[in-house]
Amino acid sequence: MKDKSMTVYPNAKINLGLFITGRRSDGYHLLETGFLPIPLCDVLELSVLADEEEDRLEVVGGIETGALSDNLVLRAVRALRAVRALRAVRALRAVRPFPALSLRLAKHIPSGAGMGGGSADASFTLTAVNELCALGLSLEELERIALGLGADCPIFVRNQPALGRGIGEVLTPLTLPQLAGYHLTIVKPEVHISTAEAFRGLLPIGPRETSLEVLLSQPVSSWSSSVINDFEPSLFPRYPELKEIKAELYRLGADFALMTGSGAALYALSKEPLFLEAFEKKGYFLWQGRI
Repeated sequence: MKDKSMTVYPNAKINLGLFITGRRSDGYHLLETGFLPIPLCDVLELSVLADEEEDRLEVVGGIETGALSDNLVLRAVRALRAVRALRAVRALRAVRPFPALSLRLAKHIPSGAGMGGGSADASFTLTAVNELCALGLSLEELERIALGLGADCPIFVRNQPALGRGIGEVLTPLTLPQLAGYHLTIVKPEVHISTAEAFRGLLPIGPRETSLEVLLSQPVSSWSSSVINDFEPSLFPRYPELKEIKAELYRLGADFALMTGSGAALYALSKEPLFLEAFEKKGYFLWQGRI
């Protein structure tokens, strides 16, 4: 282990459309969505604790992430330890466990936003520990482990634009040359929507005549009439502030605006940066950058 420390930058994602296409017998919803990684990042520092036996995690940044013991970063480390132990059993030989780790997570991606912050932290932990501790796991193996942590965790293993199907884990590369040069704006009000809450209120959705993959191949200017998020019809009546934000993004000049994931963040794509003074006065979380 040449370098015993590492810093990685787990990034958020937005959903370019989200179609609910069905439901499995186990209750999981089937979907079709475009995953787009964006350069809004947390910071994860990892280092080896050579003389200790237990992993340590510190979370800073003032963003609520729940109990430390249940944090996805620690769960990712535990999942890697379990996989290593299982390999040892199958190989009928002793495999030295990798050392205890010190992990420090600085949160910048808001929680309850539909931006995959926790999932990114988990998957970046998997890939970073795999490299730091020379575990030798392939990307395919890491994706399988990531799926056990959350349905949208696998996208962050390769961290490339992809079309997601199944429950979000069936990934195919997505090419989006029409997004070159676009500005991205993220707006999140003081609303926290859990994934469980969003799915409980989901309205029945029927099959689609045109796949999302085809719709996303069209110019961005056409997306507003065809690329939708199936969570909006059920969540907007309960949280009218979200509907108002989306309308305001269009008034400010967005070519396309949508809620990402199950909310509560919304985003806009525009050819020029949007003027966000009205949102700033309300104390919303705001972020702007280039795609």
